[in-house]
Amino acid sequence: MEKSLEGRTVLITGSNGGLGEQFVNQALERGARKVYAAARTPRQWDDTRIQALALDITDAQAVADAATLASDVDLLVNNAAIAPAGDSMSGPEEELRRIFETNFFGTLRVANAFAPVLATHGGGTILNILSAAAWLGLSTGYSVSKAAMWAATNGLRFQLQAQKTQVIGLLVGMIDTPMSTRWDVPKVSAASVVAQAYDGVSDGAMEILADEPTRGLKSMLSMKGEELYPMLHDQLASFKP
Repeated sequence: MEKSLEGRTVLITGSNGGLGEQFVNQALERGARKVYAAARTPRQWDDTRIQALALDITDAQAVADAATLASDVDLLVNNAAIAPAGDSMSGPEEELRRIFETNFFGTLRVANAFAPVLATHGGGTILNILSAAAWLGLSTGYSVSKAAMWAATNGLRFQLQAQKTQVIGLLVGMIDTPMSTRWDVPKVSAASVVAQAYDGVSDGAMEILADEPTRGLKSMLSMKGEELYPMLHDQLASFKP
């Protein structure tokens, strides 16, 4: 299944951030006809091919309205996510619910709302931006929410295969964006991640591993748990967000 971006209509959630902005700009560079740049508080864009769209993915009615308005979309990029400072699996529970409401329920809500839209355009594509944190076992709500969304992405692929929707999960470690400034670790550029993502869309990929640490981690997942998890624990012992 090969699907280039030439002439396509793209909707990108979380479009205001460093990664989202790259998704908008590179979609146009690759020939997209139109881009819906969605965010809770949309910014101004100086390109007539970009339509700013106010969208809070935690608001079910707003998502339904977006799917009605943007009925020409054939490529959905689920990029919106939150990673609050001090995030911990130990709570408070309200904060964990807020993380899951965006990173899991919100992302899944948008995918489900746009699935019928994509079906009317020959199936289309859903690209979910996940995280290597899904595999690391970090004791954060962000990590657990991304693990849940990785599983949901695989489920969506099975659920939507009959309508020929391409469902892609993009996994990556640290990206050099404003959201990651509090971590002093090596980071991959947002431009590189988005280039690999759109290459994957064009090549018919199911899963994209967008940096070397993530590719290395994926290769280790077949190890016995007694070997893998102590090793990851040692590597993460000094990693304090």
